[in-house]
Amino acid sequence: LKMAAAEPGAGPGGGGSVPVLFCFSVFARPSSVPHGAGYELLIQKFLSLYGDQIDMHRKFVVQLFAEEWSQYIDLPKGFLVNERCKVRLVPLQIQITTLGNLTPSSTVFFCCDMQERFRPAIKYFGDIISVGQRLLQGARLLGIPVIVTEQYPKGLGSTVQEIDLTGAKLVLPKTKFSMVLPEVEAALAEIPGVRSVVLFGVETHVCIQQTALELIGRGLEVHIVADATSSRSMMDRMFALERLARTGIIVTTSEAILLQLVADKEHPKFKEIQNLIKASAPESGLLSKV
Repeated sequence: LKMAAAEPGAGPGGGGSVPVLFCFSVFARPSSVPHGAGYELLIQKFLSLYGDQIDMHRKFVVQLFAEEWSQYIDLPKGFLVNERCKVRLVPLQIQITTLGNLTPSSTVFFCCDMQERFRPAIKYFGDIISVGQRLLQGARLLGIPVIVTEQYPKGLGSTVQEIDLTGAKLVLPKTKFSMVLPEVEAALAEIPGVRSVVLFGVETHVCIQQTALELIGRGLEVHIVADATSSRSMMDRMFALERLARTGIIVTTSEAILLQLVADKEHPKFKEIQNLIKASAPESGLLSKV
């Protein structure tokens, strides 16, 4: 890519505008920004040039072409445009290094549509209720926010009475399959440093799948609890979990989640979490269908 030609009068200490070559994907467009423009103005210019092609739900980084290295480098902190330059916008692949580390301070639990009318239709529903209740008890012990949705509760009933929603941050009705409602996005924005969502409920191939895909599209790491997630059909459940795992979503178990969150036998809540795990439901065969 050729650097844009300098405009008369532009340069260090000059006023007016500075020529910049804006690169995104296979495209490169010469343009200009005011002298002294910083990161925010560069982003605005990228959006004005390529807005119809940029997925703003993804994370990205702005890079500057550095002559001394003959390659792009991450935009230096506090960078201001004072001479012609070449910059590019690089979308980050969220799943590149999905390590799956969990800490209580950066985690939220999502309980999806565990409602009374689903009881006779969902396979192993009694087991996932038991595991879901245990997860919510663990969330209360560890101070983890809980967001709960109910799919069209007027027709499908409320969350089953076995699940104690005491202390839940939100309990919302919905008609959309995904849990990512405006109220949920607002609640996530209020939680400082949230990075990971632990997701469980029904149905795996519909509301769970659509919620998970929307969340990773927003840059969050998603952990689906396999022993607390089911569908009417084990075929639908199996293929949904396989598809989601291929996208970088972590398919895991309730015991793995709870022990990862305490991380150490010396954790002050370890004994209480251990007691929750000891109260596990009998093996149902659900995990053999993953």
